[in-house]
Amino acid sequence: MASAAITLAAEAPKLSSANTGFMLISSALVLLMTPGLAFFYGGMVRVKSTLNMLMMSFISIGIVTILWVLYGFSLAFGSSNGFIGYDSDWLGMSKVGLTDLWPGYTIPIFVFMVFQMMFAVITPALISGAIADRVKFSAWSLFVALWLTVVYVPVAHWVWGADGWAYKLGVIDFAGGTAVHINAGAGALGVILVIGKRVGFKRDPMRPHSLPLVMLGAGLLWFGWFGFNAGSWLGNDDGVGALMFVNTQVATAAAMLAWLAYEKIRHGAFTTLGAASGAVAGLVAITPSGGAVSPMGAIAVGAIAGVGCAAAVGLKYKFGFDDSLDVVGVHMVGGILGSLLIGLFASGKGQSAVKGLFYGGGMHQFWIQCAGVFAVLFYSLTVSAVLAFLLDKTIGMRVTEDEEVSGIDQAEHAETAYDFSGAGGGLSGGTLTAATETKKVDA
Repeated sequence: MASAAITLAAEAPKLSSANTGFMLISSALVLLMTPGLAFFYGGMVRVKSTLNMLMMSFISIGIVTILWVLYGFSLAFGSSNGFIGYDSDWLGMSKVGLTDLWPGYTIPIFVFMVFQMMFAVITPALISGAIADRVKFSAWSLFVALWLTVVYVPVAHWVWGADGWAYKLGVIDFAGGTAVHINAGAGALGVILVIGKRVGFKRDPMRPHSLPLVMLGAGLLWFGWFGFNAGSWLGNDDGVGALMFVNTQVATAAAMLAWLAYEKIRHGAFTTLGAASGAVAGLVAITPSGGAVSPMGAIAVGAIAGVGCAAAVGLKYKFGFDDSLDVVGVHMVGGILGSLLIGLFASGKGQSAVKGLFYGGGMHQFWIQCAGVFAVLFYSLTVSAVLAFLLDKTIGMRVTEDEEVSGIDQAEHAETAYDFSGAGGGLSGGTLTAATETKKVDA
């Protein structure tokens, strides 16, 4: 018995300073994605909505951070049942020791908690792009708190919790194709079906006001996504995180090129908005699949997502729903494609021995992926729509039509993104300058 105890003690994981440091850096990279998303979305809206778009992402950082520490982490990752978790020691993180390790890993619970916090922060922020220009900031803030509690937390437990039903079924979601992207995209669709279209949808031009801002946001998202994806293996001991890092880059590049090729053939131009959107589509699609596919498989995943998402963004005009910044077309569709393609391209040489159809594994994993994908899609769409309906009927979700037309920035934040009055000098400033120049000439 003594020798057995010694053997078990020797095999118990020990805190790794290397993995801990890597995960803290990864957590910071994932946090950077939310400001990156704010810039990406902020550049895509009209001038009069820029600040509101930035604030809808930033408020998520504040609200979700506090709620995640108070109860979110406990409910998402505690052990209870297949649908929701609970661990009283993790409520407020008050009973967690500095060196208490996440079970089976070499990083502290605090590090795993803060890494997952950053995922929880960005997921509701993704929804904001679908409802740009028209939602009260107070209603949005309350929606974030409620959505985190009744949608994100349960779904995260299903997919990543040790006793989550999807996890035990064998659904593969390396870093959030279902829990983050399908969840947010379906949630966005549920909300916009309730709150309706923007004033002037299909009639007024609603072009991005700053494509450089869009490209900056896309670049920050691409950079931060390496922490999002490679960090999700929680360490660097076996090379899977390195595979995910490579696949993230490869799939994103392939998706950007595929999107650009599609819009050149379809619309006759290579656009900067297309390059940025294609890159994000690739990032979304490789998020669930990157640990299971080879780099060649990642090229296929990226290319399919680039074309698929580019085609999907136009569906809002065909079906008449106003997804302002294509959250449904990019995140929901990209998440679905990336999750289902695991069933075709899983090589069996990455995160697990599971093989997809093209590697001799048949359709078994594909059907498992379908179960996870459509359960999350249905749940998030339905519950998100109910939340939006309840908020709309109580405190009201939308600003008034006059406020929307004049500009939500001024109405909700009493600010504007750009001070044009100082750009070239006012009338008095110009008159004073002219008078001064006249005096110089006379002298």
